[in-house]
Amino acid sequence: MAMTLKVVVPPHPLIAHWLTMLRNVSTPGALYSTGLEELGRWLTYEALREWLPTRQEAFETSHGKGEGIVIEANIPLLAIPNMPGGLELWQGGRNVLPNAHLCIGGVPNSIETNAGVIIYVDQIATGRSLLQTLLKLHEKKVETKRVRVITSLSSNKGLTTIGESFPELTIYSACIDAELNQNGEIVPGIGNPALRLNTRIAGSN
Repeated sequence: MAMTLKVVVPPHPLIAHWLTMLRNVSTPGALYSTGLEELGRWLTYEALREWLPTRQEAFETSHGKGEGIVIEANIPLLAIPNMPGGLELWQGGRNVLPNAHLCIGGVPNSIETNAGVIIYVDQIATGRSLLQTLLKLHEKKVETKRVRVITSLSSNKGLTTIGESFPELTIYSACIDAELNQNGEIVPGIGNPALRLNTRIAGSN
């Protein structure tokens, strides 16, 4: 049976709220940055629900013994942000994954055979940028089941492009928009993150 790309759109009001902030053209750069961070936080939380490795551990309280669940610390986690917007998503995701190793500059030269990888990409429009990152991970023998993608927005075309090459991938997105315009931009979309974030930086000088 053919595999189908899994795209999860969590029905969370905070995710919907911050996506709306990104969509609004009048949202100032600083709030736009915050919106990406908040989406990174909540989408990462959702992505880890059934993926983060855990183990049972015995404990003792002042009233007796018991057994609980703890995070498996000996399994490394790598965060790979597609710049620049992916880094803003990671700023929120790091609050959920404080021990993850941030990989600035793309896919590292060596990756542990048991490592989990989270890719942060501001949006999946045509899918070409994300596809390049996934192909590099494939060259490093990273199995698709060890990868999660966090993105604020996806297009049908971009998801189709990714799914044709990596059907076993799981993507967490705040929303899926149906169309691209003639410039390959998502409609209605969230604007150009690079330009809107640059507006924030310019305004702080």
